[in-house]
Amino acid sequence: MAEIIYREAGVADAEAVAQLHAESWRAHYRGEYRDEYLDGEVFADRRQVWAERFSAAPDNQYVVVAQDGARLIGFACVYGGEDPRWGSLLDNIHVQPGLQSKGVGTELMKRVFNWCAAHHPDQGLYLWVLQSNGRAQHFYAGLGAQDEGGEWSEPAGGGRIHGRRYVWRQLPGQPR
Repeated sequence: MAEIIYREAGVADAEAVAQLHAESWRAHYRGEYRDEYLDGEVFADRRQVWAERFSAAPDNQYVVVAQDGARLIGFACVYGGEDPRWGSLLDNIHVQPGLQSKGVGTELMKRVFNWCAAHHPDQGLYLWVLQSNGRAQHFYAGLGAQDEGGEWSEPAGGGRIHGRRYVWRQLPGQPR
C-alpha cells in the first residue's frame, strides 16, 4: 500500500463508494443477506443509494473515504444528531475485503469521532452491527462502544437479520 489519503467524500466518489459497499456486503454478509441479492442486484442497489445520498446530501451527513493511490479502500458515513436518545448514527463503515486489521477502519473511526465532536459534541454515537459479526463487534468494543441490545429488521434485498446496537454514550477523547 502507498500512503493512504483520508478525505471528505463528494459526489464524484459515489460510484467507488457503491462498488466498495457492494464488495464488502458480498464478502461479509453472506448467510445473512439473501444470496440472490448479493449475487445479483446489490451493486445496482448500492449505486442508487449512494447517488441519492451524494446528490441530495442532508446537512448532517458526513462521508469520509480512505484512498490508496487512485483506489478507494474504505469509507464511513455518519448522520449527526440522528436520534435524540442515541445521538449520531454511524450508518456505514467498510474497508476493502482483505485490508482489514491494517488500521484503515481505526483511522476512519477517528475521523468520524472528530467530526461528531466538532458538529454534535453533546451527543453520543451509535451503529448497528450484525449479531453474527463478532469480529466487527470486537472492533467497536475495542474502541469503547457498549452493546446496548439487539433487534430484528429487514435488510436491503429482503429477509430478516438480527442487529446489535453498539453505542458510545460519550465520544472518545471528549472530557467527562
